[in-house]
Amino acid sequence: MNKCTIVLGSQWGDEGKGKVIDYLTEKADAVVRYQGGHNAGHTLVIDGETTALSLIPSGILREDVECFIANGVVISIPVLLKEIKMLEDKSVAVRDRLRVSAACPIILPSHIALDQAREKALGKAAIGTTGRGIGPAYEDKIARRGLRLIDLTRPEHFKTRVTKLIEYHNFMLGKFYKVDAVSLETTMAETQDLADQILPLLCDVTQRLHELREAGKTILFEAAQGTLLDIDHGTYPFVTSSNTIAGAVTAGSGVGPCYIDAVVGVTKAYTTRVGGGPMPTQLDDAVGKHLAEKGKEFGTVTGRPRRCGWFDVAAMRRSVQVNSLTALCITKLDILDGLDEIKMCIGYELNGKRLEVPPIDSEQYEHCKPIYESVPGWKDITYGITQWDDLPAAAQHYLEVIAKHLKTPITLLSTGPERQQMVEL
Repeated sequence: MNKCTIVLGSQWGDEGKGKVIDYLTEKADAVVRYQGGHNAGHTLVIDGETTALSLIPSGILREDVECFIANGVVISIPVLLKEIKMLEDKSVAVRDRLRVSAACPIILPSHIALDQAREKALGKAAIGTTGRGIGPAYEDKIARRGLRLIDLTRPEHFKTRVTKLIEYHNFMLGKFYKVDAVSLETTMAETQDLADQILPLLCDVTQRLHELREAGKTILFEAAQGTLLDIDHGTYPFVTSSNTIAGAVTAGSGVGPCYIDAVVGVTKAYTTRVGGGPMPTQLDDAVGKHLAEKGKEFGTVTGRPRRCGWFDVAAMRRSVQVNSLTALCITKLDILDGLDEIKMCIGYELNGKRLEVPPIDSEQYEHCKPIYESVPGWKDITYGITQWDDLPAAAQHYLEVIAKHLKTPITLLSTGPERQQMVEL
């Protein structure tokens, strides 16, 4: 494995990045989460035991792996501490393995209130956010009025900053959204009470990563949401509030682009999406139901059902472009077992013209009609297979066609949720 490797979702999220990271960390020294918040989850299944994570990097279950939450992540302190306790209850030595950037922005209760008030005000035009305060926290960061974990080290300074910020939030909540204000006193008390638990975990993550890099250690960078939810390159406005692409590693961790050796795009063998926004290959038929039920397509964090459809090569082309993908990891191949025919979208038709990649405008994207290519399905079971030669010939052909269309090699293949259910190519 390369020394510095980015592993990210190359669709609309939920591709199984957590399992892939966990698998790869057998050969890694460190795992870094570099963007997003607790609005995305990673599910790990180890020896039949399921662990759901939303903030802590997926490498936390490996004893000898250092885990980092870098500056690009927005932090809900109560959520992080709850996740730490959940892992400690499973006898995972989290506090020995995890370090958090002191530059991480803090999510306050007022951020959550704003997030939920906005979605309610939008009505049918709601974006479909998780309502966890992620967007408003990033807004305050960009507006230079946000609070960071480092501010907790200076109580009086924190008090002054948080007072001004919540006054602003409450003005918006009361005057514009006409909802109840958030208590400043309660927010300060709760945050300060939790500060003593979080402060020992803080460090200069950027400096530590460069120490590891210069020592020749292997580092994995872990994204949260998928590429097509990127704030700049996704299906705006139906996107998340941060950059999810490979380039975000530089801003979100302080490790420059020339230090990155490989970018692995994780993608399902079909397509899913949570929330609003265009999805040309969505299936509302028996096949879509098959994918949803067999694939257990419900969000790790929210429990919301995912929309399901055929693999979208055209959307993936955009992902290959913006991430400079060097390899693909295909997950959930086994969910396609038993289908007579499998389709993949190789382009779109829009106003009589063929498009090879999604249009920038989401309204135009909604009107794109998929152009399908069909391949034979297979009746054999791929679940749990760990060798390429053991896969049905039709499954091999399907994967080879995807790799050819995307001009990107497939180097990993997942055939089930367990850590060992992987094929290395």
